[in-house]
Amino acid sequence: MSIQNAVDSLGHLINGEIITDGNTFSVTNPSTGEVIAQCPSASLGMVDQAMSAAAEALPTWSATPEEERRELIRRMCDAIEAGFEVVDQVASAEKGTAGAGSEVYYSTIFGRHIAEQRLPVEILEDTEDRTVKVVRVPVGVVAAIAPWNAPILILAEKIFTALLVGNTVVAKPSPFTPLGTLAFARLWKDIVPPGVLNILAGNDAVGEAMVTHPTTRMISFTGSVAAGKKIAAAAAPDLKNLLFELGGNDAAIVLDDVDVEKVAPRIYASAFGGVGQICAATKRVYVHESIYEEMVDALSALAREQTKTMGPLSTRPQFERVAMLVEDALERGGKAVTGGKPSDGPGFFYPATIVTQVGQGVRVVDEEQFGPVLPVIRFKDVDWAIDQANSTEYGLCGSVWTRDLARGERLAARLDCGTSWVNQHTEVAPHIPFGGVKSSGIGRNNGQPGTDAYAELKTIIVYKDPDRV
Repeated sequence: MSIQNAVDSLGHLINGEIITDGNTFSVTNPSTGEVIAQCPSASLGMVDQAMSAAAEALPTWSATPEEERRELIRRMCDAIEAGFEVVDQVASAEKGTAGAGSEVYYSTIFGRHIAEQRLPVEILEDTEDRTVKVVRVPVGVVAAIAPWNAPILILAEKIFTALLVGNTVVAKPSPFTPLGTLAFARLWKDIVPPGVLNILAGNDAVGEAMVTHPTTRMISFTGSVAAGKKIAAAAAPDLKNLLFELGGNDAAIVLDDVDVEKVAPRIYASAFGGVGQICAATKRVYVHESIYEEMVDALSALAREQTKTMGPLSTRPQFERVAMLVEDALERGGKAVTGGKPSDGPGFFYPATIVTQVGQGVRVVDEEQFGPVLPVIRFKDVDWAIDQANSTEYGLCGSVWTRDLARGERLAARLDCGTSWVNQHTEVAPHIPFGGVKSSGIGRNNGQPGTDAYAELKTIIVYKDPDRV
């Protein structure tokens, strides 16, 4: 089946129906730079329809017994597995990488875990006089917006968690990667009750309408810091609940006692996995001066060996941004030990690039590059390295690499970030809370804190003496 034929069966999920109105936008294959399909484009009127449907479905869905909500999520995962082939086809095309459907597979892992996630009732007091408890109740209608780097997995996690708690959802993927999510919508059409889940594809105006719509009570967003700040400002007048994961500029600090031969491949995999387009990827490395040259050599050898199998960047704007950041670094005295300029040929390919002789004040160090570029920075004093790692508006993740685990844990605790590792980097799992501090986000995804983010914590106090009334 051609991609366009597969796309022709897709549409927006609104109130239990697949809807299109003939309006479309182009989807590009990053490996060729060519348009591969025309995707249905939602109108602002469709946003109103989806919001109305979600609001109408909310009372019944929030009152649905918890086990029935869990069973629905399990059935949604079953449908993903049954329809894997079609979703994999369109997801791979819009990501420009064969096998992009692995993201589809992981969405079921997250979904099945979420289906078992606790919604605890906390008993704070239970005496002869009264019972005091805290329960989880739905926030309301959730606007869920996903980025282009992992659109299927990220949006699925948002949807599953919101539904578990009893919320209804209006969801939107990035306009760069909408096809896989619309394929999910078709799989779920006859499983999810009408209005409980609505999925729209469209441009930024559609997302803005979802954010500002008076029906929306919560916004779950994963994307850039700049976009997150705009959304927060738009949500402020109505004091809507926010759950943001906004990326990072993760630092890895490598101490002098490590085995470079063992550590270099792990740091390389963290920095260049997913073409560097992972929020929790290593974005800059601080290496003790005694092993600095050895580490640069090892990382460079891996880059030269593995760059030929690396996929494309997902969007032309990101490709152009990566090229600009490397050019800026070289103009400011940096050295590209490997790579350093775009690959020849079509598509948004950029080679694995190791940059040295840069530091704070150079954009590729100060900003989130979100691509296959890794600045490697020499340090003598570990306190200086910690200060450098923390001297940023970001605060998503960080890591310390050392054989001295106690020292590593002490240093990792000093990193200003939501997750800090010792001898690991880039790890996201459904049971482990994940999110950032400072400009890297608000709240946590995954685990119990991730579930609670989609709930209002309601205190119920019952006085037991009948003579009080």
